[in-house]
Amino acid sequence: MNRSSSTPWQPQGTVYGTLLNFRREWDLWAPRMAQEPHKAAPRAPVLYVKTANTFSPAGQDLCLQDGVTEVDIGATLGLLIGDDAQVSAAALMIDWSVPHASYYRPPVKFRCRDGFLALPAQPTRGQVQDWASLQIEVRRNGERVQSVALTDLVRAMPQLLADVGEFMTLQAGDVLMVGTDCLADGTRPRARAGDRVDIAAPGFASVHVQLGGAA
Repeated sequence: MNRSSSTPWQPQGTVYGTLLNFRREWDLWAPRMAQEPHKAAPRAPVLYVKTANTFSPAGQDLCLQDGVTEVDIGATLGLLIGDDAQVSAAALMIDWSVPHASYYRPPVKFRCRDGFLALPAQPTRGQVQDWASLQIEVRRNGERVQSVALTDLVRAMPQLLADVGEFMTLQAGDVLMVGTDCLADGTRPRARAGDRVDIAAPGFASVHVQLGGAA
């Protein structure tokens, strides 16, 4: 994070996302967790990687291509790991994905398309306890379509970090996203070409994205 404040920020390490970490979605999936092929609820955090091609610095549009006509809006908070292996800052992010049925093991093509991680201009320094009750507002074309409360996490941030640390080591520069919440029907808010999506939370740099279609 030793960048000029005028230079849009990008992660310097690996970005990990977390699945099924909001209570509403966990409860919706719970009746099916004992079914094939998993046969039980996950006992550890379920993670995935957002590859570097997904990183979209502040000010960039999202271009929908290859027949994709709409995307799920995944408003989330990313925890940045510092040189001391502790969380040193956090950033609002939009973890875009192509709508799909399963959140257990979604194919890479749904989550890791070019530009599918919208970033703020700069992260915000602090500690996890500072953000325990954070609420993220999601707006599409100026209309609020979702409010994401971090008090609804299945694993609160300290517990998520501890549980991830049981099976892997987060390195300096890595980012761990806490997860994205769904709506009451189990879907996420969606956006199409021509829409503008904004996410905001007190004390954080907002994220603003204009969606366009393939030229």
